[in-house]
Amino acid sequence: MSDIENQFLIRFWGVRGSIACPGPQTVRYGGNTSCIEMRVGGKLLIFDGGTGLRELGLKLLSEMPLDGTMFFTHSHWDHIQGFPFFVPAFVPGNRFHIYGAIAPDGSTIEQRLNNQMLHPNFPVPLQIMGADLKFCDVEVGETVEVEDVKVENTLLNHPGEAIGYRVTWNGRTAAYVTDTEHFADRLDENVLWLARNADVMIYDATYTNQEYYNEKSSKVGWGHSTWQEAVKVAKAANVRQLVIFHHDPLHNDDFMDEIAQDTSEQFSNSVVAKEGMVIDLMTAPEPAIFA
Repeated sequence: MSDIENQFLIRFWGVRGSIACPGPQTVRYGGNTSCIEMRVGGKLLIFDGGTGLRELGLKLLSEMPLDGTMFFTHSHWDHIQGFPFFVPAFVPGNRFHIYGAIAPDGSTIEQRLNNQMLHPNFPVPLQIMGADLKFCDVEVGETVEVEDVKVENTLLNHPGEAIGYRVTWNGRTAAYVTDTEHFADRLDENVLWLARNADVMIYDATYTNQEYYNEKSSKVGWGHSTWQEAVKVAKAANVRQLVIFHHDPLHNDDFMDEIAQDTSEQFSNSVVAKEGMVIDLMTAPEPAIFA
């Protein structure tokens, strides 16, 4: 087996939630919205298409022709706005299978990606994309197999619905749990199921508890969680490594440093996601991190 075929790498291209926030205060952690690349057993998997997808697409141009699989958690703007700027999708000879759950209003992931590219929102329609795009509606609870890579999903607690993913290959597992809001009286059984015994759990920790429960500007009901809840889930699910993800655009680099410190004091094998960070799941005994 070649080195590429023996890899389980996770690379972060966008780590923010809500809206991209480039600028001098977000240089170290990054300002692009949600997009994660996984290289698993020689396969290319992409999770969400926020603004970070544009940067990933430019990097992938050197590897064409491409055969990849994309998984969307949901279609809020911060998870799809990079798709119209994903250059490999415009290049004939590339092929992508694109998965997403049907929304509560009955729309498919193809319809929602198409709609954001219609006039007057965007000048170029999805039909101009020259790659072979195969859109697939995934059922909640359905397992998708990309050859020998197993991708499971379940419903998360988010306005308009979202699903989280669990990727398993060669005895290693990564859980991608965004966007989701914790419950006040219990841990979310769906989240625990996704994260169970995972080598890495990437978790939506948009807020701190102080922000989430703030009496003047409460974030309860907004569909996101906190790093404190992330720690609870990681401990309860026996997660090896916790990755704090989906950072609030108001959280600058110094604030993220504080969250990293606070989280590590509660869960020693934790890290705050940064753009460009790579996690190698095949490294034992603990996953290696490359900033």
